[in-house]
Amino acid sequence: MQIYLDYSATTPTRPEAIDVIQAVLAEQWGNPSSLHQWGERGAVVLETARAQVAALIGAQPQDIIFTASGTEANNLAVMGIAQQYDTPQHLIISSAEHAAITQPAMWLQKQGWQVTLLPVDKLGMINPQDLAAALQPNTVLVSVIYGQSEVGTIQPIAELAAICRQAQVPFHTDAVQAAGRVAIDAPNLGVNLLSMSAHKLYGGAGVGALYVSGLQLLPWLRGGGQENGLRSGTPATAQIAGFGIAAQLAKSELSVEIPRLQQLRDRLLNLLQHRPDLQLSGHPTQRLPHHLSFTTKYSGRSIVRAMNLAGIGIGAGSACHSGKNAPSPILLAMGYNETTAASGIRLTLGHQTTAADVDWTAMALSQVLDAL
Repeated sequence: MQIYLDYSATTPTRPEAIDVIQAVLAEQWGNPSSLHQWGERGAVVLETARAQVAALIGAQPQDIIFTASGTEANNLAVMGIAQQYDTPQHLIISSAEHAAITQPAMWLQKQGWQVTLLPVDKLGMINPQDLAAALQPNTVLVSVIYGQSEVGTIQPIAELAAICRQAQVPFHTDAVQAAGRVAIDAPNLGVNLLSMSAHKLYGGAGVGALYVSGLQLLPWLRGGGQENGLRSGTPATAQIAGFGIAAQLAKSELSVEIPRLQQLRDRLLNLLQHRPDLQLSGHPTQRLPHHLSFTTKYSGRSIVRAMNLAGIGIGAGSACHSGKNAPSPILLAMGYNETTAASGIRLTLGHQTTAADVDWTAMALSQVLDAL
């Protein structure tokens, strides 16, 4: 029996997206910047997808900038602001960010920028009062992750964005794990910048997007001036088309898929919560609907390997760090010691997950833990 429960790492490309990608590659492959009919067909594909991705988060199509990944979208958000200043300023991020935010922030720190890391509590939550206290006259950007990839905690983004709006400080959220999994209305949320990734919502790898509203950015990549001058490079039209259809379908399915995944997630938790060697990590209720994570008494990587031998794919922390034999920086930020911070596992559910998958996984994981 083969069971995939690592949907936060990546999702299988859905058949509808594959069909669109193949059709564009075969028939609408023209460069969207070209003025002839081949280019015009490519431009129609590009702008159709832009509208579909915008609709997923309640945005206007002109506010969507396509990138090659969620990582690039995050980098564009941070560096698109930072490049506007001749002298170092102040940046605020949470201590539970993905590396695609922490690494650009640390690079800026080496250039003389002041970077404040907002603390998180044992559940991975930020206290909005900490953000209000951290703001300075020279704060030029705040970036807080929407849904944490390792522990699933959802931050109070609307409240945090409101604090920044009152202080007239731009606010960015990395919504790579959230877009397509929870309902998002970006304008009402009050954010200026929001990052997304196609391969987290069944659209295929190789394309992301940045929502930009109410401010100006400078490009991080320079060249031909595509995407309103913010992201040069001939767009991957076929992959973007796959992103578009996946976003459209995700939006239409949210009302059904969210409660279905929550029910399966809670079923899995109920089957495992009696075990003394598993402790739920992250917020018990304010978490992504598909996401379950634990700290254990063992190496998280060892559990992942043993589950793989049983035909079940789970994760150890973030997929970006799971190959490294090191404590999770997210769990460390949440107050866990180094040993426990190296023990985390993550089980994330998706479209293909069934109740039978959940039941079998609980049994297999119990057997793996008993053998360790």
